[in-house]
Amino acid sequence: MYVSQLVVDEAKAGNDEAARARLKVITGLRLLDITEEVERLAIRILSSGVIPMKAATDAAHIAIASVHGMEYLMTWNCVHLANAIITKQVARICEQEGFECPVICTPEELLGE
Repeated sequence: MYVSQLVVDEAKAGNDEAARARLKVITGLRLLDITEEVERLAIRILSSGVIPMKAATDAAHIAIASVHGMEYLMTWNCVHLANAIITKQVARICEQEGFECPVICTPEELLGE
């Protein structure tokens, strides 16, 4: 399992006790770099309009996972990430840019039960 700095930043946000618990879970996981390729792919996803600008971080999560060749992107965000309609369109964009989009799913979908 991997995370990015964006995941770490999101884990730190909110209620202090909950943030500590989230950070404890991800401590020790390797960080995926946010490279120029990641930035270009995120911009391409956003410029397509598939994911709105207000959800730029969501586009970045997809770009990070795609550029680094991750097989899965696990999320509880079903608005802009684990959304079958959006995922299909985003996968097409990733392929056009030379990357394979990971399977984007909820923990329940990935792990079962």
